[in-house]
Amino acid sequence: MKKFFQQHPLIVLIIPLGLVFYFVYVGLGWNILVSLSGWTGLRVDYSFKGFGNYLRMFDDPTFWLSLKNTVLLFAIIPICVILGLLLAIILDKGLRGTNVFRNIFLLPFALSFVVTGTLWAWMYNPANGIINSVLRAIGLGSLAGKWHTSQETVMPAIILALVWQFSGYVALIFLGGLKSVPENQVNAAYLDGASSIKVFRRVVLPQLKAPLATAIVVIAMYALRSFDFIWVLTGGGPGYSSHTLSVMMYRETFLSTRYAYGAAIATALLVFVLLLVVPYTYKTYRR
Repeated sequence: MKKFFQQHPLIVLIIPLGLVFYFVYVGLGWNILVSLSGWTGLRVDYSFKGFGNYLRMFDDPTFWLSLKNTVLLFAIIPICVILGLLLAIILDKGLRGTNVFRNIFLLPFALSFVVTGTLWAWMYNPANGIINSVLRAIGLGSLAGKWHTSQETVMPAIILALVWQFSGYVALIFLGGLKSVPENQVNAAYLDGASSIKVFRRVVLPQLKAPLATAIVVIAMYALRSFDFIWVLTGGGPGYSSHTLSVMMYRETFLSTRYAYGAAIATALLVFVLLLVVPYTYKTYRR
């Protein structure tokens, strides 16, 4: 077998490329075809229905709410970047216990979305969750609320939990960038009489562009993949108030068995991702 592959090296490339083509592009094409059909799940129906599912989607208030919530998830990007940068600056000071805190900050990122959702569902529990229990213990029981079961607070509750999960990882990304800043440039700036703020703004910050780009990509990627976290924490509720495009796609496809409509939502999610990724990638590589 080894000799065969040595004599036919192209096969080593063709096999994985063929698998990628089949599972990615064939699957994508099949999804688009299904979105143009009338398949309801009760029976296989590939008859062409045109853009009826897309017109229905654009006329569906739940779709626009899901799209708004999907966009709202990206609010975690600036919050995580600011918190991560502040934590990185503190860790870069070389204080005692830095290694311990570095591991503590990284721990939330190491947890799966399912574990994180379960943990925060317990913390948000209105009856005996740790957040409301602490508020009552310090005499602020009037502030206790139904954090993840109220339409007014469910999205901020989701964003807070995601910020908790990713800020520490972003801090480590920035910490690596801070460690790579040449000390001679920093010392030269101080010798020229620059203040600490000016040194950070003029010398350090410009050299954090690569870590910043990495942090943005990582956070955006996980924000779009947070279906299982939202599903465990809220199930898309209360009502439809925490629906995102991925949650809506799952509900329509697997719970309501409207496969064609779910495929249309999946296509809309793909277009949404491409509208974000393509301009950013083009701008990054153009530099």
